[in-house]
Amino acid sequence: MTEVLYWISTFVLILTLLCILGYQLILLVDLEFDYINPYDSTSRINQVVVPEFIIQGSFCFINLIAGHWFIFLLSLPFLYYNVRTYIRREHLADVTEIYNKLNWEKKKRLFKVAYLVAVFVMSVVSLVWTLTEDVH
Repeated sequence: MTEVLYWISTFVLILTLLCILGYQLILLVDLEFDYINPYDSTSRINQVVVPEFIIQGSFCFINLIAGHWFIFLLSLPFLYYNVRTYIRREHLADVTEIYNKLNWEKKKRLFKVAYLVAVFVMSVVSLVWTLTEDVH
């Protein structure tokens, strides 16, 4: 039963992170096409950055506690990057520099999305592998 709760929580956390990053990407694209002003865009992005970091930290902690070392080690660089940017105070989007850094911010979030999709695929593979081991 605990294994089922682990997999449900893992999938929920990964999908939540993907939704948050998708929301940030939509805001950046809206800003690029001038559908939203820079102040609104950066304030909305900055509202979800810290929850994104907290969810990523929870995801790593759950994998550590559950003993799923491969998924934990796979998600550790993402956590390190988030902690490093938070400590350096580079995690918030600046309203005065958003147009200069627009392409970089979009690429950064697209890389995070690709990374999370890879972690999600590895989680599904790990789930299938553990389910087939339990059958034998």
